[in-house]
Amino acid sequence: MKGVELLAPGGDLNKLKVAFMYGADAVYVGGSKFGLRASATVDEENLKQAIEYAHALGKKVYVTVNIFARNNDFTEITNYMKFLESINVDAIIVSDLGVLKIARENTGLEIHISTQANILNKYTAEEYVRLGARRIILGRECTLGEIAEIAQHLKKTFGVKQGNKQGLPEIEVFVHGAMCVSYSGRCLLSNLMVNRDANRGECAHPCRWKYSLVEEKRPGEYFPISEDLNGTYIMNSRDLCLINHLDKLKDAGVTSFKIEGRMKSEYYVASVVKAYRQAMDGKLKTDKTRMDEINKSYHRPWTTGFLLSENNHLYLERNEPSSSHEVVATCLGGNSVELKNAFNVGDELEILSFGKNHNKTFKVTEITQVAEKFSRANKAGEIYEISCPYKLQSGEFLRKRIHH
Repeated sequence: MKGVELLAPGGDLNKLKVAFMYGADAVYVGGSKFGLRASATVDEENLKQAIEYAHALGKKVYVTVNIFARNNDFTEITNYMKFLESINVDAIIVSDLGVLKIARENTGLEIHISTQANILNKYTAEEYVRLGARRIILGRECTLGEIAEIAQHLKKTFGVKQGNKQGLPEIEVFVHGAMCVSYSGRCLLSNLMVNRDANRGECAHPCRWKYSLVEEKRPGEYFPISEDLNGTYIMNSRDLCLINHLDKLKDAGVTSFKIEGRMKSEYYVASVVKAYRQAMDGKLKTDKTRMDEINKSYHRPWTTGFLLSENNHLYLERNEPSSSHEVVATCLGGNSVELKNAFNVGDELEILSFGKNHNKTFKVTEITQVAEKFSRANKAGEIYEISCPYKLQSGEFLRKRIHH
């Protein structure tokens, strides 16, 4: 996987650091303005710190400016993008043609075109590159064959032989995370139901709510929606997981693998990023070992989306996520841990380690707090000392298998 970027979500400064710690090459974040995750943003001071932190590691930070803008947004957008340029952001992610125009004409920022722009064909990709884009983030609706055709077209059109000094335009594809049942994420459900604009960063995710059918002459009688052989055709979607198809994507010409999840926890980011890093580095050699690892983070049933077929099964009859493991604590260094979920003396825990370290397991023989011994740690947020034969490092996580 040499030459392919692993791109992770950075919902805040801590998640950004976790993503880099566990193997991401780059992180995408929402700044304080004009992104599509209004509750997962990094303010201007923290954004400066994030850029400095990433660049010291030789890594990159991309900032989302991917709202669909209104006329009265552009003065502030122009000033904001000049600020992003001044702090050396590696690229901005945009979906609106007007925002692209302002960025191109007022800054030297590298421009990536968001999946929200619905790019599904080679000619649209070509035109965005002609307008100044360096990278195309394809719509999730693309099949593997379509991705390959788009990559070949861009190579033929903008290859080095044609005098392109920057090299080939890059292609980024989502490989993991929640999917939107709306076309490339363009949805008005949240606007209509709770007056929160999904295309300006305030989506309430009503597609994940539970629904029943009501017949107009039987008010108050709710009929559950069940699944048949043809699917449910309702709004709950499965989660995307392409960890067993990364080689196909690389061969098709993809240069960046993107993980969804700016709203997810630090443990989720650590767990998923490490699994994909190990898969890309050839340390998880079989489909089963890769899936065993990725199943340790909470998820809905998996799908490969449209990658292998335009008619792949995307929908669910229920919305409850599951996992083979749950995080129980974050490690603070030494034997100190901050509790997330309860565990007992006698439980077998696994250490989610960063870098090239292998995950190790051990059995808890002692739990203490201010010199007092306990058989069970059950106060979330409190600090405990535990017995462990290994040196726990700050930033690692402890997790245990869930017995269903």
